[in-house]
Amino acid sequence: MPSRSAGAITQDWEPVVLHKSKLKSSDLRDPKAVSQALRAGASVVTTKKFDAGFNKKAAPPVKARKLEEETEPAAFERVSTEIRQAIQKARLAKKMNQAELAKLINERPQVVQEYENGKAVPNQMILAKMEKVLGVKLRGKIH
Repeated sequence: MPSRSAGAITQDWEPVVLHKSKLKSSDLRDPKAVSQALRAGASVVTTKKFDAGFNKKAAPPVKARKLEEETEPAAFERVSTEIRQAIQKARLAKKMNQAELAKLINERPQVVQEYENGKAVPNQMILAKMEKVLGVKLRGKIH
């Protein structure tokens, strides 16, 4: 049996205060909590953050774009019309199509097509291969 103290039993009359746990910041942003606080008469402060909720990259400023255009050319130099026509004439004179020429210079047919259409950026190695196969001077004509 438990033993009790020999003294008189007294009651503790001091009040015990129970506190609710503090709300988290995510709970404070909850629309229900905000409307409840407004109904209770509490002061509610709302601040709109600049560009909040937008996850997209903005275009670079105009100044940066102008600076970039000044330092580097906007478009690469393409094959001139003289070279295009020289390749086509020499190829047709040898009676071969674009695929055959591409096979002889170890390139894809698309490369020959781009050179003849003027869409390719001139590559000295490819032009040298074409010169050998076609027997035409191509590299001195780039401007």
